[in-house]
Amino acid sequence: MTAEQAQLFALMGVVFGLLIWGKLRYDLVAFLALFAAVALGLVPADHAFEGFGHAAVAVVALVFVVSRGLQNSGAIEWLAARVSDPERPLWSHIGLLSAVGAGLSAVINNVAALALLMQVDLQTAKKAGRSPSSTLMPLSFATILGGMITLIGTPPNIVVAQYRAEALGAPYGMFDFTPVGLIVAAVGILFVALVGWRLLPRGGRAPVEEAEASLYIAEVLAPDGAKVIGERLADLTPLTEEHDVNLLGITRGERRLPGLARYEELRAGDLLTVEGEPAAIEGFMAAAGLHHPAAWEAADADAGKISDQGDPPPDRKRDPRAAISGRLTLVEAIVPEGAWAAGRTAAGLRLAPRQGVVLLGVSRQGRRFREHVARLRMQPGDVLLLLGPRERMADVMGWLGVLPLEGRETPVLQRQKALFAALTFLAAVGIAAMGWLPLPVALVGVVGAYALGGVVRGREVYESIEWKAIVLLACLVPIAQAMEETGGAQLIADALVSATQGWPPIAILLALMAVTMTLSDFLNNVATALIAAPIGVSIARTIGVPEDPFLMGVAVAASCAFLTPIGHKNNTIIMGPGGYRFGDYWRMGLPLELLVLAVGGPAVWWIWG
Repeated sequence: MTAEQAQLFALMGVVFGLLIWGKLRYDLVAFLALFAAVALGLVPADHAFEGFGHAAVAVVALVFVVSRGLQNSGAIEWLAARVSDPERPLWSHIGLLSAVGAGLSAVINNVAALALLMQVDLQTAKKAGRSPSSTLMPLSFATILGGMITLIGTPPNIVVAQYRAEALGAPYGMFDFTPVGLIVAAVGILFVALVGWRLLPRGGRAPVEEAEASLYIAEVLAPDGAKVIGERLADLTPLTEEHDVNLLGITRGERRLPGLARYEELRAGDLLTVEGEPAAIEGFMAAAGLHHPAAWEAADADAGKISDQGDPPPDRKRDPRAAISGRLTLVEAIVPEGAWAAGRTAAGLRLAPRQGVVLLGVSRQGRRFREHVARLRMQPGDVLLLLGPRERMADVMGWLGVLPLEGRETPVLQRQKALFAALTFLAAVGIAAMGWLPLPVALVGVVGAYALGGVVRGREVYESIEWKAIVLLACLVPIAQAMEETGGAQLIADALVSATQGWPPIAILLALMAVTMTLSDFLNNVATALIAAPIGVSIARTIGVPEDPFLMGVAVAASCAFLTPIGHKNNTIIMGPGGYRFGDYWRMGLPLELLVLAVGGPAVWWIWG
């Protein structure tokens, strides 16, 4: 072992230790590692930042933006809504949700797929009266498995594909991962649906219901042409149950109709009073063709009728979006003691015409009220549901003197752009698959189209990228290259070959996959792929077999982090909502990893060997 190799192994040992320790951000660890590598002369100073221009880094960043665009447009919302059925048997629900999660993870980032479907699963568990502990871990594992199916499904595939371009002269294509990925994902989903969830702790530790304070009473407007015009409230029960909202009544003209008015037909201009969570209210509005009542406040302002008393004018047939415009979001904020808004009404403050923001709903410690939302005097302790352009929200909340609730923001989907977003993305995938353009260039076109079409705003292009992951990948690329150039990767490969001397090539492949999988359970999967890919190529060349099986084996193994909540971000995301403990993951994760080795190794060798 040379001095350079010894220094590099020592540096990587420190990096591994710090990443497992977890007290420092992983991007900071990678940045400090790059600095140390340059200072020790392991990485030339003029090559230190080459990782930021690496194709794998660009693809990962672009996938984050494309995933945000597909979510913003609601292109995948309709699919998610169709898997929510509280009456479905648990194993069937897990199987269907896992299959959908795996399918989404194949075309968007698997973290984005989990974020979308996790809310569907939580709502289904709430309606079914059970804990989500039995379903969230299978869903997380399924989205991780689904990412293996295509090039863009998970970052390790992108890393391995670009390393192949450097080592063998050509990268993997969009669907080169599909044969092996489909086999592993299918077997894994069958396992989590039929067996895996039964291995988790019984009874569950996660609460089934959320706090009552998250339920808002809101008023929404039925404009001309709404889908529900002519329907009776009683006829809307299937729609309200689907979106988990309650209809409390109708306001027509200058009076509120008595009781629930269940058999009254809805007319254009009616205000519906609904109760529910922010995302549920927004989804119900979209499904029923309803809008926010900004026109009412704007009409009041134009007519000089803004006051703290009185009833709304009967004319509500103008465009309901007249008073506010732009990309909209729902924000939850609490009214503290001494706030400017306390004791005032949204109508009295002329919130919509002055600020371009609407008070859509109010949560008052679980109590209901009969006043119009816009004319309700806000009190300390009220939680407000504000609707308006995201860029205006901070200024408006400061003006009102209210405090935003951390993490309680619900984007309003641009469902009218769903077809545009989906077709643009599919066209880019097709162009890349046909070899007409490289994948990074095709994804740049998608991001540009989304920005021009308003699917993602300029600020969202940057906000949607997980910069910690980008810095980690960009800083470790030069170190991984140094590992190969100094012969460190070959040294590890020789050690593994020596330990498995006399074994058949497929057994050596399985050994490499087991080592890679173990590393991925404790390290970031991108870091694992960067380190293991050169080792895989060195092993293949040492024993005189094709390199592709070993690269594919690394890609599969680096993605399979099922033993701990720190191995993959999806496992970390579900830990709180699922009520899981650190030791719960191995119960289902260990047999799943063994199953992936038993199925994935032979599949890789059969297809690529």
